[in-house]
Amino acid sequence: MFASLFHAAHTAVVHLSTVLAPVGGVAAAVVAVTMLVRLLLHPLTRAAVRGERARAALAPQLAALRKKHGKDTAALAQAMTDLHREAGVSPLAGFLPMLLQAPVFIVLYQLFASATVAGQANVLLDSTLFGVPLSAHLLAPSAVWLPHLAVFGGVVAVLTALAWASSQRAVRLAALHAEPPTGLLATLPRVLPYAILLSAVVLPLAALLYLVTSTAWTVAENALLRRGYPAGAAAVRPAGGGAVA
Repeated sequence: MFASLFHAAHTAVVHLSTVLAPVGGVAAAVVAVTMLVRLLLHPLTRAAVRGERARAALAPQLAALRKKHGKDTAALAQAMTDLHREAGVSPLAGFLPMLLQAPVFIVLYQLFASATVAGQANVLLDSTLFGVPLSAHLLAPSAVWLPHLAVFGGVVAVLTALAWASSQRAVRLAALHAEPPTGLLATLPRVLPYAILLSAVVLPLAALLYLVTSTAWTVAENALLRRGYPAGAAAVRPAGGGAVA
């Protein structure tokens, strides 16, 4: 089944790259496929944001449950589960769009890591971006060093900027909670977005194009769907210090 899916994906990318040859060929096809996937997942993302707002509205009740149950983690977990169920909110809904992207990313990675497809030479391995093979890795440079460093340097710079934007957004959203996280939980939202930079070391250029496009889409989507959310902090935590729904 995977072999058939892999072959179909290879054929689709090859045909799409032919159509997009005037604007970038295979590299443009990777970007187009990524945008198509994110567009298809957009309804799920909208649902996840609605769930996020609903969970923010539950913050006062959650704070009361933590105070009520104290260190009784089992009772607290059950009470929180019951509260989310009654409100029709899933704490895991925000992970669904990310999980559904995983198969697409795996197939795309294999498209630029496999020497053959259905017993034939993988023609995608001959594709380049500004002279750098899309199958190239940062630490395994091609024969021409300057284009290699320039392209990967540009990709890393864009990923860093996107990670910074994601980090700032995560910190602002965390601050909206009735009980903002402290310690490690406060540090993680600030640091985790930068983990994407590790991908620049181990992934081929084509996979990095997917990550750049998908992360840029996420940043833009967050700005659109969550516009006004940080300013809505007063709706969750009023100036008097108490939390309201």
